[in-house]
Amino acid sequence: MGRIGVFGGSFNPPHVGHTLAIREMAAAMRLDRVLVVPAATPPHKTLAPGSPDAETRLALLRAAVAAIPNAEVCDLELRREGPSYTADTLETLAARYPDDRLVLLMGTDMFLSLGEWYRPDEICRLAEIATAHREADNPRLHAQLEAQADSLRRQYGAEVSLADNRFVEVSSTDVRRMLRFRCAETYLEPAVLDMILERKLYGTGEDLRGLPFDRLRAVSLSLLKEKRVAHVIGCCETAVHLARLWGADETDAARAGILHDVTKALDFNAQLLLCGKYGIITDDFERRNWKLLHSRTGAAVAREIFGENEAVCDAIYWHTTGRADMTLLEKILYISDYMEPNRDFPGVDELRSLTETDLDAAMLRGFEMSIDLLRREGKALGTDTVQARDFLLKERNHA
Repeated sequence: MGRIGVFGGSFNPPHVGHTLAIREMAAAMRLDRVLVVPAATPPHKTLAPGSPDAETRLALLRAAVAAIPNAEVCDLELRREGPSYTADTLETLAARYPDDRLVLLMGTDMFLSLGEWYRPDEICRLAEIATAHREADNPRLHAQLEAQADSLRRQYGAEVSLADNRFVEVSSTDVRRMLRFRCAETYLEPAVLDMILERKLYGTGEDLRGLPFDRLRAVSLSLLKEKRVAHVIGCCETAVHLARLWGADETDAARAGILHDVTKALDFNAQLLLCGKYGIITDDFERRNWKLLHSRTGAAVAREIFGENEAVCDAIYWHTTGRADMTLLEKILYISDYMEPNRDFPGVDELRSLTETDLDAAMLRGFEMSIDLLRREGKALGTDTVQARDFLLKERNHA
């Protein structure tokens, strides 16, 4: 009897996280072969707008796994109409390989939700369940996985294995973002990247420089996490209002507002990759407080990918920390980000009122609130915000 791993997903696109998982799980679970099964219509999520067709995703996946011994792409779900239910796939494979043991391979998120899937009892009857993790990296997650494994054993008589494997913490969504930012080499097998660029997939063939605002808005919002969309729209609209009120360029304000968080969704490693790609020098403070980096990388992406002017790029660069002697547009974006309509914290209404009558007073109040909050929470305080506050205090005292 052989042991056949079954590894499903949308693979949109297939990346090094997928290929490492296949290699690691094949070794840990003593698999004779691994069937990699791309879903035509994933039941738990929709394919992202602009995704390649099924045949193209199949070709990308074959290129991704070509160098993995005993791994092969199975197009079973792509040839079947309707949603790609794992229970149906396992049923077909069990009939196709009656003398072998199927091992369903999955990530931790999928494993933790397995009880909510279509026919989980059949899934556990037809296949051993295996998920990869690293206990030392996240003991709390390990406890959740153990609890889920016990639940599946009790409820369905499941055979469950938790394999302590290496993994790359990246999603296909992250890779699609990095493709837009021209910095996805680390996440893709060379053959896969070559195919994507040659066929101009995932928007790689679109020139994003100087886009009309409506298209710029659509592209920028598509690169955000869903929970951040309302904030970015609110910041953009507030920036336009303040630009009109205080005599700044409304077009620049709109473009800076819609792009200011364009790289916010990226994790630490992706932020550092963008820094390397675009020559951004980071210091120890920024690396320790890496969420600040999105303003630096966002400015670089605005300049290099979207072709925005220096006023817009500078406003994005300083929108998180501020700096001494800020331009009018920089002030407008900073304070718009701080108090746009979706923000809710003590003192925000006061801040909004000040922006209507005295922009510098609003800036000064914003800096003071930021500094006070960081000190109360015991968080590190950078020099830029302090220098920005001190500069404004000096100006107002000499006025």
